[in-house]
Parts: sequence; structure tokens; C-alpha cells
Amino acid sequence: MSQFLLLRLTILLLASCTAASAQNHNTWSDYGGASDSAQYSALKQIDRSNVGKLKVAWSYSTGDNNRYSFNPVIVDGVMYVLAKNNSYVALDAATGKEIWTYKPDADTKILTNRGINYWESKDRKDRRLLFASNHFLRALDATTGKLIATFGEGGKVDLKEGLGRDPKTIALVQSTTPGRVFEDLLILGSATNQGYGSAPGDIRAFNVRTGKLVWTFHTIPHVGEYGYDTWPKDAWKKIGGANVWSEMSLDEKRGILYAPTASAKYNFFGADRLGTNLFSDSLLALDARTGKRLWHYQMVHHDIWDYDDATAPKLLTVIHDGKKIDAVAQVSKQGFVWVFNRETGVPLWPIEERAVPASDMPGEKVSRTQPFPVKPPPFARQEFTVDDLNPYLTAEDRAKFRDQIQTARNEGLFTPPAKRGTIQMPGNNGGANWGGAAVDPSKGTLFVVSKDLPSLLKMATENPQNIPGAVDPPRDANEDRYYSGFGFMVGSNGLAAIKPPWTSLTAYDLNEGTIKWKIALGEVPELAAKGIKNTGTQYPKLGPVVTAGGLLFTGTRDKKVRAFDVDSGKLLWEMELEAALEGIPAVYEVGGKQFIVFCAAAQVGLTPATQEKIRGAYVAFALP
Repeated sequence: MSQFLLLRLTILLLASCTAASAQNHNTWSDYGGASDSAQYSALKQIDRSNVGKLKVAWSYSTGDNNRYSFNPVIVDGVMYVLAKNNSYVALDAATGKEIWTYKPDADTKILTNRGINYWESKDRKDRRLLFASNHFLRALDATTGKLIATFGEGGKVDLKEGLGRDPKTIALVQSTTPGRVFEDLLILGSATNQGYGSAPGDIRAFNVRTGKLVWTFHTIPHVGEYGYDTWPKDAWKKIGGANVWSEMSLDEKRGILYAPTASAKYNFFGADRLGTNLFSDSLLALDARTGKRLWHYQMVHHDIWDYDDATAPKLLTVIHDGKKIDAVAQVSKQGFVWVFNRETGVPLWPIEERAVPASDMPGEKVSRTQPFPVKPPPFARQEFTVDDLNPYLTAEDRAKFRDQIQTARNEGLFTPPAKRGTIQMPGNNGGANWGGAAVDPSKGTLFVVSKDLPSLLKMATENPQNIPGAVDPPRDANEDRYYSGFGFMVGSNGLAAIKPPWTSLTAYDLNEGTIKWKIALGEVPELAAKGIKNTGTQYPKLGPVVTAGGLLFTGTRDKKVRAFDVDSGKLLWEMELEAALEGIPAVYEVGGKQFIVFCAAAQVGLTPATQEKIRGAYVAFALP
């Protein structure tokens, strides 16, 4: 081989390795698979032709009956999970054999429990797991499971510090969702309360070695910052929220963080925060090294509906108007799909500002218009009338819901909360939620799990449900304050008020902005036993995973794991496990063998007596 060809081959190999390390879909070393949140695996040993042969390779009991929805992380054949009364556990990923266990302090009430962050130094000698518990950020040695005492002060970083508020007044700031690791930074969002006086939703980056704060982005702008004039004066001192409690994504090649924010607080009444309220309900593109804003798009102006963007932005490449474009797609609780140029923030299809109803609550002023993407079409139902009532409800329930629909305000997605009641559809806990979407990054396809769960809001002067975090902080004497009594419209037999399907799986071609196929996902066992199928499971928070083998895997609350053909939605394989499933499965390879592991520990819909008998488990499947 000539020196030129050898040099050329070396350059190509280095370029390939660099690209693979940037967004490596052959491993599962980060929450959701990789930092781009694709929930995609390039492994294809398991494919359409053999998925029906999948068998249980190993199972690891959680050792308790706690509810888990943890997405495992796998590095060098070691899997990290949550089990044994909220302990982090290292397992042999090929056999499920336990390696070490880290048990948090006995007084731990809140823990990063949907996944964990992994970081390693360039020489791979320093390997860390990063998580938060009781509002402190901590680091574990990934090889031993021991706390790293040199991290922060005495091995921890107080997350209540540095928010511009007295830490003693902050009830909640830690999220249960892991952040994103970029170079030597851990970038974190937060899970502020949902009531008045909540903490601000600052996005912050900490050094993974020292725990020191590196940068902060104020989602409620301070004086002189962009967006300050979209709030009342000095709102950042007393208004909370606009936080990223759920998932973020990274374009490692460009060094861009994509962060979807939640509503400002209080969730359902905003007379004390008049204005459009940037950067609540926005997709933010930030420089991952500095926290500088590159661009943003606000999906809801002055949100009083709790329309958080809860699902990770999905990074993928599409062919649009004959050109290859690196895009970012954001799905929402309202059932919308928003698609932007990843670098510029320019929408790929038009977004219209449409007139919406006015509020009749004292002091409240909603935006006159809200943005509606013209394309792609929505994946969820966006209205609920008496014609949509569930036929499987009791006669009493149907009469009750018919009366509620006819007496409440019911004027579409942006009907303001009212004293006489307001219908929300697909609901503030409907649409797409955390973990609820996946993409094939190179083919321009998007897959969304969504639920239709109508809600009824009723405004009152008192806190009717003792909403956590809704304790009145000091306020002006003339300041009106209202609370929402809200509930999901569910019948006495546990069924949603709206007719099925209650959970759907929708496949999009984002090259064209069209829906490829849509199916009901899961079933309700009690109805299925009567021959009533294709209803979809109820109330899920499910995470799909797509593979290069042409498959989409997911688990559901009906205790079943399934594999679908990504091109048609055809069911190719399913198996029932001992417990219900939530969260995101993980796909990985050890010793040339491909596995997929599910966390079967949701423990939902069980009587106390039954729950005591059932232990959750991580269950890994592979070909014989």
C-alpha cells in the first residue's frame, strides 16, 4: 500500500472514530442512549427476520416493590441501574450478576431516578457517575461505587445555592431526570414547584471534576438580559418555573445544547406575571460551553395551561426542499410536532399565530394569539365533545361527563382556565411526555408515544387540593391570587372519559412532514379479556427505542414488551412480564451479542395486597 493511501486511510479512520465518539449509537452510555436523545441503536443483530426468537437472557430482581422507570446505562460490559430501595447498582451486562451497590442516605426523599450521567477522562482512568439526591449533586466512582469526596464541598454541591433566592425558602429544585454531559461539564435543569413562589428555572453547568459552577442561563431574564421586558419588573426575584425538569439534548459536533422549558409558575393563573414570559415553554439553543443563547422559539405565550415541553428535542437529518438539513424536532403535550433548522432555528414549515379565546378571570390577560405549526399534522386529538365520550363507561359516568362538557368552557387547546370549569384535551398530562419519542437520525423518521387524557380545570380563591408548593409567599395587598382544582376525567371504573385509543404510537416522515402510520399501543387487560382490543394502554409514560434492525421496542403498563416494524407498525413480537413497564429500554452489545433490557417495575394499578407480592426486575432479552 502506498504511503499516500495509508495516510488517506488513517485520516478516514480518525474521522470515523471522531464522528462515532461524538454521537455513538453503537453504545448506550448515556440516558436515552446518547446525548442527542435519539433513543436509537445502530446495532442490527436483532432484526425483522429473527426478533420473534428473542428469549430472556437474564433477569435481575430490584429486591423490592418500589416503582422504577430507570433507563440503564452500559459502559464496557457494566450496566448501571436503580434497585434495592433506591440504590444505584452495577451489574455484569452479560449475565445480570451484581458487582457493587451504592445505597443513598436513609433520609433520601428525592433522587435522580430516571437515569444517571456517566463521564470519563480522556485516559479513561477517572470514571464517574453523576446524580443528585436531596438537592445535592454528587459523584460516584463508576468502578467501585464509592462517593468521590473531592467533588464539591465534602463530596456534594448544594443545588439550592446560586439561584438568587434564600436557599431556605426553596422547597424543590432538583430534577429526577439526569442532565447532559458535554466535555468536562454536567448541564442540569431543575424541577421547581408548581405553585406560587417556586424557584427560578435556571439552566446550569457544573465542572464534573470539581463540582464548581461554570455557567448559568436565566430562563426568567434578569435586568438587561434578552426577554426581560416580557415579564413584570424584577419578575426573576419572585416568579418561578420556566425550568427544564425533563430532558435535554446535545449536538456534540456543534457544541449546542437544546433545552425545552416548562411553564412559569403558578401553572394555571398568571396575573402576577403578565406578558409573554420568555423563556417559558420555549425550545432554547444554547452554546454548551458558555450558556450563551443562540436562538429560541416559544411554543406557548404566557402559559396558564401547564403545557410543558417534556420530551427531549430530537436531532436528525432530513431532506427538505431537495436539501439535506440537520434539524431538531420537538413534540409537545398539545400533540404538535415542531421542526427547526438546528443551527438557525428557522422552522421547516410555516407556523401561524392564530387568535385564541380571552380569559374571564380577574386580572388575567392571556396572549391574543398562539402559534400553530401548519405541518406536520398533530399526533393527538385536540378536542373533546359529548360525541367523543367513552362507550365503555357506566351510564352514571357518561351522564356526569356529559354535564361537565356542556357546562364548562370548551373552546379548543387554549381555552383559559375558568371558575365554571375548562376542558383540556389532550390534557396537561396528555400528549407526549418524558422519554416519549425516538428517531432514526439518518432517515428523517420520528416515532411518538402519546396519550389522550382530558382534564377539567376549575379556578378557586383557595388552594382546593393542597397543591405542593402552592403555599402563599408574601405578596402585594391588592394582588389577586387564584388556584386551580384540576382532575383527570376518569370514570369510576378507572377508564378515561374519552373513547379509545388512549395511547397511540405515531410514525412520521419528517422529510415530507407527513404521518406514515399510527396504531393503538397496548391494551387494558380487563377490556381485552372481553374481546375489546386496540384501545391502547392507559396513563403511560413510555419510551420507544428504534434500532438499525428495522425495529421499534417499547414496554407498556399492560406488562407487555413489544417490537414493531418501523416501516409499517406491524407487531412482530411481544411477551408478558411480571410487572408493568414505564420509561426507556436500553439496547447494547457485549461480546458480540446484542441485548435489549427493560425495567419491569412500574407497579401501577395494583391492590396493596398484590403489590406486596410482586417484585420488579430488569429483564434482558437476546437471541438464543
